[in-house]
Amino acid sequence: MPKSDKRYRDWILSLKKRQSWIKGKTKDTDERVRKISETFRKKKIDNFLKWRQEKQKQGIIRSTYPAFKRSGELAFLIGMVLGDGNIGKFLRTERLVVALNSKYPLLVDYVSYIMTKFFEKEAIVHRVKTSNCVRIWVYQKKISERLRIPSGNKRWITSGIPKWVWQTRKYLIECLKGLFEAEGSLSIHLPTCTYNFSFTNKNQKLLDDVEKALRNLGFNPEIRSDRIRLRKKKEVFIFKDLIRFREYKIAG
Repeated sequence: MPKSDKRYRDWILSLKKRQSWIKGKTKDTDERVRKISETFRKKKIDNFLKWRQEKQKQGIIRSTYPAFKRSGELAFLIGMVLGDGNIGKFLRTERLVVALNSKYPLLVDYVSYIMTKFFEKEAIVHRVKTSNCVRIWVYQKKISERLRIPSGNKRWITSGIPKWVWQTRKYLIECLKGLFEAEGSLSIHLPTCTYNFSFTNKNQKLLDDVEKALRNLGFNPEIRSDRIRLRKKKEVFIFKDLIRFREYKIAG
């Protein structure tokens, strides 16, 4: 069919009005987009280079990633990431994912708020239909460098709690809050007077750091192969109040 044909021109016009099938889809939500992304990555094709450069000039896309300002909220986020997060490395960006239990909706809201605040872009909250898992993620460059947490499987991370957190009691408490909110459990059985506040993890460096932090704060934890526990009634309640366990405050 020649391009001068009216039917051809009408067809071209209809294509322009047709909504793109890819709009609103990402490689995390659509298999076709994921395959396209993987193909481009293997062939080292950057099809968004010119667009990205133009948006950076306009200030729509950031081109600099300064260090985070140290604060209690940052210490909490670091604890949460060390406990139940993962930083994945990609060709042009990184992704931070935190996995939480859906039975703690206030914690989900708080972690989403904290991630949105620090990365200055809305964190995505995805509820897994086949389980009680909720994943919260954000894509950005230099996440690992700015949080000072290595990317990859956190079981083998040997960096532990950052040095700056140890230097201030408030920061250490907030970091412990993040760790215990992620991987902690509090159980009280009144008939047997049993009290147990435990942190469970398979990373030995992290277990050692949690033990050290608790002792620095005056507690006497019990050590197990994959967990650190507080078993004394008085210590359990003091620590619960100290880190405000399962309590969250969203500014504004």
